[in-house]
Amino acid sequence: MLDRLRHFIIDVISPEAPETRSFDETGCKLAATALFIHIISLDGAPSDVEIRTLHELIETRFGLDPGTANKLITSATLAEGEAVDLYQFTSVLMRSLNDEDRLRIVEMMWELVYADDHVSEFEENVVWRAADLLAISSRDRIKLKHRVGSRRSAPDPAT
Repeated sequence: MLDRLRHFIIDVISPEAPETRSFDETGCKLAATALFIHIISLDGAPSDVEIRTLHELIETRFGLDPGTANKLITSATLAEGEAVDLYQFTSVLMRSLNDEDRLRIVEMMWELVYADDHVSEFEENVVWRAADLLAISSRDRIKLKHRVGSRRSAPDPAT
């Protein structure tokens, strides 16, 4: 497991041209999950509902069984703890995902933000920065926020 994490980090910071690097589906899932860990950790220790939501998203959206999802979350937590910025993860996703898949990642980030029924300015800012790094327009980011918010019926600090 540590070898896979080490290879992922080497791939992310490697000076090779992007065309010569290969990022498998696991690296992409690890990068996305590390972003998700970052989101739920912004306002302190993740709440039980945030952790449950993270597990549900990983299992259903990535099609993983609970044991594999736990391993991915553990690896992503280590990677997120070592990260200096969001670019380490968003760059992997940019090279690996199409527009539609990147929109899904941003939607999943909003689902995690709304999980505890409290949207902080820090959480909004991180989703904004990550969406920008993922080449998601402000219009699409806000549309996704409203879509998830209306499903969750959580209060929005911007209103």
